[in-house]
Amino acid sequence: MATTADFKNGLCIEFNNDLYTIVEFQHVKPGKGPAFVRTKLKSLNSGKVVENTFTAGHKVTTARIERRNHQFLYKDDLGFHFMDSSSFEQTALPEDIITAPGLLKEGQEVEVIFHAETEKALSCEMPPFVELTITYTEPGVKGDTATNATKPATVETGATVQVPLFINQDEVIKVDTRTSSYAERVK
Repeated sequence: MATTADFKNGLCIEFNNDLYTIVEFQHVKPGKGPAFVRTKLKSLNSGKVVENTFTAGHKVTTARIERRNHQFLYKDDLGFHFMDSSSFEQTALPEDIITAPGLLKEGQEVEVIFHAETEKALSCEMPPFVELTITYTEPGVKGDTATNATKPATVETGATVQVPLFINQDEVIKVDTRTSSYAERVK
């Protein structure tokens, strides 16, 4: 059990029969009335973000979660297969709990979050940026635009990313996994 004084970003709590992690919180002491805590909570099961207000001193049940490093092996009709980097155990995860499944390439290191009591995989988080090679893109035509123009490019995982016109085939780019967008060219 914890109180609102123990709140911090990333704390996992049981709330409304679900597991939530605290994304953001703010202690508020108005001039009149009791203090309270405004929070933004993200469901570990559905990924939905909800806002909730707790009165100061409210007791909540904390949940133990474990973050384990895994390496992506392959994908088949059973799901995405990962190997635990420390115990070498293999785990198959469904596509809906992976943050950016289209950007996963073989050998990619990810962090899988498990509920400690049930050993159930809750989510799979990729690193913020991945480096991918462009397998196909149309050549950019100079002078066709007035401002920042982009074109579609297919990367080695099969995903399509919008890139600037100066990017060519067989170049390595850095892709933001949170938005699946182009970040920069790797030299």
